[in-house]
Amino acid sequence: MKNLFTAILFLTAFNGFGQHKTLADFKVHNRELTIANENGVSVMNLSEADNDGVAWLSSAKFTNGNIELDIKGKDLLQHSFVGIAFHGVNDFTFDCIYFRPFNFKAADPVRKVHAVQYISLPKYDWELLRTKFPAKYEKGIAAPPDPNGWFHARINVNGKKITVFVNGESTPSLEVEEIVPADGSMIGFWVGNTSGGDFKNLKISK
Repeated sequence: MKNLFTAILFLTAFNGFGQHKTLADFKVHNRELTIANENGVSVMNLSEADNDGVAWLSSAKFTNGNIELDIKGKDLLQHSFVGIAFHGVNDFTFDCIYFRPFNFKAADPVRKVHAVQYISLPKYDWELLRTKFPAKYEKGIAAPPDPNGWFHARINVNGKKITVFVNGESTPSLEVEEIVPADGSMIGFWVGNTSGGDFKNLKISK
């Protein structure tokens, strides 16, 4: 771990796992994790690499409730997949809501509706879901954010129902039902193949 790994990440959370975390409290899979301070706010960065990566909050558990956070990817085609993994059993078995910022404001209408995605790994990845259930587990965003800037996401998980809101919009960008019953409770920041990303202001409430 680099020296930056000793920095403190401030997580405002309401599920009992505490507000102040050091990077030693994260279990990181297939990425390098660093922390920077931007205007008094701690920002976590996951590096770019091949295949998926995740930084699990080792002391946190999540099954139902609200997950809120700010996320930043970039407008680089097929190289920016950023989101949150939850209901995790291990590094390869979890549900995930993620975003493709490079599609937020795409002129191509097909790409534009591939902005926010639900997957349930290992079986139900985006490709299988898109083939078997087109337009069901991925949608566009009515008021798309800046693909190179910060945006706010709120994910509500209520039993099987998963609802995603972007930038405080009252209308959800995505509504789906969980495909596989939740067996795990791990939660963490997620990035996809060849992607890195930035995350801050995580809040979890039940």
